[in-house]
Amino acid sequence: MKLQVEIVTPEKTIYKDEEIDSVIIPASEGEITILPGHIPLFTKINPGEMRLFKSGQEISLAITGGFLEYSHNKLSILADYAIRSEGIVEEKAKEAVEKAKKAMSEKKEILTGVEAEAALRRALLELKIAQRKKKILKS
Repeated sequence: MKLQVEIVTPEKTIYKDEEIDSVIIPASEGEITILPGHIPLFTKINPGEMRLFKSGQEISLAITGGFLEYSHNKLSILADYAIRSEGIVEEKAKEAVEKAKKAMSEKKEILTGVEAEAALRRALLELKIAQRKKKILKS
């Protein structure tokens, strides 16, 4: 038995697969693992790293929040923003961190303080996941 997983953002479907063994996701209750046969669940997703496991391989994504619905081995995730780890460019994430910090300190740019803070959180999350993946690949 496998999980059917679909991850959707307002812009597009980020990931879709019907052969997932398990998923670890940062939820409002804390980090949870979903395996085939899990009880039905609807919960809020917290910002963090989402990990999917398929045939012994790990697929990592940065996710900034959203909602998760699980029922009958079908997992649907409606995310505010999500990106697969291989899509993260570490240098661009570092630049985004600096830009968001500057916008927060100046508060003169187009971004409001709240938007700048959200951009900073997203960039820091991407940077953290990119650096973790780099460590794993070096091991």
